[in-house]
Formats: sequence, C-alpha cells, structure tokens
Amino acid sequence: QVQLVESGGGLVQPGGSLRLSCTSSGIAFSLYHLAWYRQAPGKQRELVARVTSGGNTNYADSVKGRFTISRDNLNKIVNLQMSSLNSEDTAVYYCNAVANTRELWGQGTQVTVSS
Repeated sequence: QVQLVESGGGLVQPGGSLRLSCTSSGIAFSLYHLAWYRQAPGKQRELVARVTSGGNTNYADSVKGRFTISRDNLNKIVNLQMSSLNSEDTAVYYCNAVANTRELWGQGTQVTVSS
C-alpha cells in the first residue's frame, strides 16, 4: 500500500521544540523529493522545507535557522526538527513526496504552539 504517515505533532509552548516524522511505504523512497508543507486556519498551504533526492535542502524564510529537514533513505523516513516555535508555526503539517509525475501526500499532523 502506497502511503505517507506523519507523526509527532502536538501541543508545545512558545520557544519549545518538536520533531515531526513521516514514514513511507510502497514507494522507491530514495528517488523522491520530499517536503513538509503546512496549512494554518484560513491560510493557503505553504512549503516549509524540502529535501531533494540528492540531499539538497531549502526552507521557507520564516523557518530558516529554526527548522531542519532530514531524510533517512534506509528507513524511508523524513523528519522535520522544529525549534524556537512560536504561535505563527501553529498549523497542520503535511508530508509530501514527488517523483516524476507522481505526487503523494500524508494525512497531516496538527502542531499547536500555545502557552
């Protein structure tokens, strides 16, 4: 079964850290470009971070220096380490995988930053 499954979301205080993970199955993981997107209430889904199949990364300006994306091709996992979280980071976070014309999405995991 082809799927992406996110985990690690939750409630965290401002200034705190959280790590999201996305596990995959049914795909040739190493061939995919992987990304994390997020969607806050009333806003469009936006790219947070991306790691290419070759390991190159890029980040949204709003998370540079605070978030780190990493991939583990052996275990077919992509992680998003988030630190110095603030209320603007509250959103549903989605895992995304793209290869050629195929695109996959996870179901999303909620991250809430609040005191």
